[in-house]
Amino acid sequence: MYAKTLLICGLFALLTTTLSAQESFEKDTIKTSEGNLVITFIAHATLMFEFNGMVIHVDPVSDYADYSRLPDADIIFLTHEHGDHLDLKALKEIRTDKTVVVLTERCTRKVDGGIVMKNGDHRMVEGLKVEAVPAYNIVHKRSNGQPFHPKGVGNGYIIEFGDKRVYIAGDTENTPEMKKLKGIDIAFLPMNLPYTMTPEMVADAAKSFKPKILYPYHYGSTDPNRLVELLKENREIEVRIRKMR
Repeated sequence: MYAKTLLICGLFALLTTTLSAQESFEKDTIKTSEGNLVITFIAHATLMFEFNGMVIHVDPVSDYADYSRLPDADIIFLTHEHGDHLDLKALKEIRTDKTVVVLTERCTRKVDGGIVMKNGDHRMVEGLKVEAVPAYNIVHKRSNGQPFHPKGVGNGYIIEFGDKRVYIAGDTENTPEMKKLKGIDIAFLPMNLPYTMTPEMVADAAKSFKPKILYPYHYGSTDPNRLVELLKENREIEVRIRKMR
């Protein structure tokens, strides 16, 4: 009886720990024409979506979550090969034989298998419409003059969840391609220096393509309230701040 009690207590503790690990992250629920889209904000550029019984991970990194306690992935999106976006340890925890990995050509140097999407590609992935958007620097460069993110290497992704178009920009600046986007319902735009955008750059891009909901993410030590201030007069765009340093 004592051993049985210990076993039950242990299982309860494990379940509680697992649930608390998932519940410690902020979540938003977005209604779509095909059911709810649940967004889990993990950290930095790392996200998780749940939709129609599928789990979709974006740039999973084990520094930001214990992926042994998170659901296995039906789809994984990798925006580029940098270590704060592509982590083999995290991939090992959530990738199964059935997981579809969408990635860039450069990512295939580290990750075996998957669907390579190049800038501008459109395709269906497990019933979801996906578009790869160029992600690159124009202004911010390394000391040798090379951009932190060269053009043609990294992707942002537009994923359609029912009638909602969600844009996950990856590491980029306010590029001409970004400014020309249409019909974006939800956008995740990076805002940390020197690698991506200033709040002013994010505001400039948002005013151009007008996402209905804007989440600054990957914002490091940048104060996201600066973005709120810059867009306070624009009632077409709702800026939502979540813990995404």
